[in-house]
Amino acid sequence: MDLPISPPLPPMLAKAVKTMPRGDLLYEPKWDGFRCVVFRDGDEVELSSRGEKPLTRYFPELVEAVRRELPDRCVVDGEIVLRRGTRLDFEYLQQRIHPAASRIKLLAEETPASFVAFDLVALGDESLMEVPLGERRRRLVETLAGVRAPIHVTPASDSYELALRWFDEFEGAGLDGVVAKPRDIPYEPDKRALFKVKHERTADCVVAGFRWHKSGPIVGSLLLGLYNSEGKLQHVGVAASFSMKRRAELVDELKPYRMDSYDGHPWSEWARQTEATADRMPGAISRWTGKKDLSWVALRPELVVEVAYEAMEGARFRHTARFRNWRPDRTPESCGYEQLEVPVAYDLDDILDGSATKPRADH
Repeated sequence: MDLPISPPLPPMLAKAVKTMPRGDLLYEPKWDGFRCVVFRDGDEVELSSRGEKPLTRYFPELVEAVRRELPDRCVVDGEIVLRRGTRLDFEYLQQRIHPAASRIKLLAEETPASFVAFDLVALGDESLMEVPLGERRRRLVETLAGVRAPIHVTPASDSYELALRWFDEFEGAGLDGVVAKPRDIPYEPDKRALFKVKHERTADCVVAGFRWHKSGPIVGSLLLGLYNSEGKLQHVGVAASFSMKRRAELVDELKPYRMDSYDGHPWSEWARQTEATADRMPGAISRWTGKKDLSWVALRPELVVEVAYEAMEGARFRHTARFRNWRPDRTPESCGYEQLEVPVAYDLDDILDGSATKPRADH
């Protein structure tokens, strides 16, 4: 592969901020998928992840699309996403990472992915890494004008007001927030030179177990549950953001609730699983963690905790939740899904086809 920038390339990153920044910025939707830098040199195509690992074998349909739609020699930064209906689905995207070639081929046909481009890093023999972002954006739009699905160019705007609207509305299509990018910066690999604004909400959850920390006999994470409409306690994720001192304190706080066995626990069947399932129950083996120890200690489901979370993915939290407070005033049975805020649906096509950047008529 003979390009001015050779793979792999650690992508430029964003740091989290609480409020939408103002200034000489370009705002873009924050796509919820796999970060990917695409390298193309003729028929040679490589898809490189944020961690500089190859993604090429997992997305054969995108390799063909890159050969068909992108310039003959280029390096493009973007995101691999997967849609179901009118919104993105990260859980189904995760299933595309599979060791079996036959399974990959089947999934590429059944659940094809898309690539959303948001930066042009090289074109032909020219490296654009020192070119200001505003100019790179202009070159990206010009170069990729007319590309067809499953390749797309992300919307972008310099309007603060429009960015706020995107932040409120695009979550309904499965997007993750908004990224703000200074116009004058070069492409800075592995540097958090951008800004991301993500949603944060709170929920009261039942603590039904915990995992030990990898460093020793202190708490690593709390296993969280919510009661579904059938009255069953559904595993929804973990809370794991604790100082080492707090992890040690939690051992004593949880001790009165520890069970000698899984018998009688709402997740007793999950504890005996040997394979991962769509519900990603505690103790199940994950294709992402391999042989990592996911065993857990059962607790009587009597403690309630308030946690902060960003979004839901199906029936569980999209990312690790953050501990806020114990809630002794709440009963475990009162911790159900009905407390969760549900974003208003938004059609993904209106984002991908550019409609979202157009002025909206008043009604």
